[in-house]
Amino acid sequence: MPIDLITRKEWGARPPRGAYTYLASTKGVKVHYTGGSVDPDIVNDHGMCIRLMQSFQNQHMDSNRWIDLGYTAAACPHRKVFEGRGPHHVPAANGAGLNSAHYAVLALVGSSGFVKPNDGVLWGVLDAIAYLRSRGAAGNDLKGHKDGYSTSCPGEPLHAWVRKGCPAPTGDGKPATPTPAAKPAVKAPAARLLMYVKGRPMMHGDDVKAWQRTLRDGGHAVAVDGWYGEHTAAMTRAWQRTHKLPVDGIVGPDTRRKAAALAAR
Repeated sequence: MPIDLITRKEWGARPPRGAYTYLASTKGVKVHYTGGSVDPDIVNDHGMCIRLMQSFQNQHMDSNRWIDLGYTAAACPHRKVFEGRGPHHVPAANGAGLNSAHYAVLALVGSSGFVKPNDGVLWGVLDAIAYLRSRGAAGNDLKGHKDGYSTSCPGEPLHAWVRKGCPAPTGDGKPATPTPAAKPAVKAPAARLLMYVKGRPMMHGDDVKAWQRTLRDGGHAVAVDGWYGEHTAAMTRAWQRTHKLPVDGIVGPDTRRKAAALAAR
């Protein structure tokens, strides 16, 4: 089947902090795992795959101070391939002095919890390899991260499969019941509490406008002017009363969660 590629935009990747180093070709591909604990429920929830990818990118950019996620691509239990740095870009995950020789493909399995790759993961890795051979001039060399670098990665179950030459699984790697496409998590600005306090300056901003639109869509007459005044607070209390929430006129976590749940219906 054709590769089921999830683009960077689709999984909510941050933009790289700098330019990638160009890579004309490689000897092949090195396979990695996440290490640490991966919740076994990931096989039933593709949204967990997206959140894991975002977490790894944050770690690599914020803790490792790399320009981006270190992997070229990643494969998840649902036979989907996440776009990482992409073909013809030097990865950062193979170890110092080893990145220009092989692309780096991450398999979303850990050292505890979900440790044995299912057919979806294995097919995803194979799809990523085929993609990098056709789009990135990857050679035929297939290795694990630990081949040439002192690490436990990619874990024994995955490394044993790599040592056999990455044979194709017997199944097609797709779940019996198709996993609903998960919406990529969109990073919202830090949510502030919206409230009106008599005698203090009114709060103002785009977040107020967004909330006023929610009120208006819910049938409450309010101007979408971005000012959180006495009337907006009164309409918020009415909205909270309608949805059986604590009636305080403050747009906080519980109110936002309820609004998000209603919007997702």
